[in-house]
Amino acid sequence: MAHMNHETEADTSAKRPMEIASPLGIPMERSGSGTSWLPDAAPMRAIHARAGGWTFMTHGVVFGMYDKQNGPRGVDHLASLNWAMLMATRQTASSKLQFRAMGSAEPWTLGAEGYPLLLQTGETYKGQPLYDRQHPHDLFMELAVVAERAVNDRVGISLYAAPVGEPAIGPVAFPHRPSAMSDPLAPIVHHWQDASHVTFGVLTAGVFTRSLRLEGSIFNGREPDETRTDFDYEGRSLDSYAARLTWNPSANWSLSGSWAYFKSPDAAAPNESMRRAALSVLSAHTFSAGAQLNTTFVFGANKHAFADHLEPSYLAESSLQLGGIHNLFARAEYVRKDAEDLVLGPSGPEGEFDVMALTAGYLVELGGPSPIRAGIGARGSINLLPASLAPAYGSSTPTGFAVYVRLAPQIMSSGHAMGPHAGH
Repeated sequence: MAHMNHETEADTSAKRPMEIASPLGIPMERSGSGTSWLPDAAPMRAIHARAGGWTFMTHGVVFGMYDKQNGPRGVDHLASLNWAMLMATRQTASSKLQFRAMGSAEPWTLGAEGYPLLLQTGETYKGQPLYDRQHPHDLFMELAVVAERAVNDRVGISLYAAPVGEPAIGPVAFPHRPSAMSDPLAPIVHHWQDASHVTFGVLTAGVFTRSLRLEGSIFNGREPDETRTDFDYEGRSLDSYAARLTWNPSANWSLSGSWAYFKSPDAAAPNESMRRAALSVLSAHTFSAGAQLNTTFVFGANKHAFADHLEPSYLAESSLQLGGIHNLFARAEYVRKDAEDLVLGPSGPEGEFDVMALTAGYLVELGGPSPIRAGIGARGSINLLPASLAPAYGSSTPTGFAVYVRLAPQIMSSGHAMGPHAGH
């Protein structure tokens, strides 16, 4: 029996080569996008291998999607949303060194104008603000090195340096949140909460314990330009700054608060700077029947230099996986956008507008235990608008619909029983 137990442990170790925790014993499942934290119990989707003292992990997703947004401002679109990430990590009980590279083929598979999404705003196309569309991701989404070291058995320090990366702002970015991984479309609150996840030039330093992390960033405050295949450094420096405090009170929860100053984020308004505050709560729970529930709540608010008030936003989203096959998800959003954001034109209504979006969807995963798993899904949304916007959108409740296929790595673990969370 002792011999059998020994062989079982060896076999398990071979299948789970990544059980080394980060400095201070913090499990790597906790690592989110950039330097953010997830709950330790969040599920992991990744393929990993080991060579010498290095561990290599690949993570990503490919969606093939037909998207239909209804009303006079809506169109239909067939495209692919995608991104992939490779990580190389070398770590001991007291230190970690990690290299990351993440990119997307969306400049070609999605196009420069992005995909239709009612009420979405942010960035530009042909020199004009994008509206009712979500912009594509850049070819280079992250190129970064992460170093962590334990100072003693209670405190550690960290450094994140990224020619392209994510400063310490807001929650885990939506493409990497477990609560959003079955939904291919971005939240309409994206540019009020987590749009800085692709930033060209970031330095972040932090100090952490087993449950708290305090970090500060200096970064390039300008949003990516329309040329999605280059590096956006021309005429810019690390001119903006941010700070974030994160608390993980248990394996099931992660709470954070952040504040940031962006110098001239919008090329169309180069003299206007912006401040952003964000609060988030993330939870991950696995139940006795094997169901996995992941939930996110976020408050984010922007304040532009020449405005005397905040523009608030709220998001609540949740994903429930049943039997490792069935995925139910939902999202509720509220945000205040003005006539300039929505590009209503000189003949449209003026002022600010409280808008909401409600989304629900379902994805079924196909196949067995292969490393890459396919899924088929659908999602529908209804938008709730004030009456003054009804003429522009054809209704106070315009709708949208999407059907899609998804390719993503198999879920490797649930909670902290197995190795790292693949960075995101």
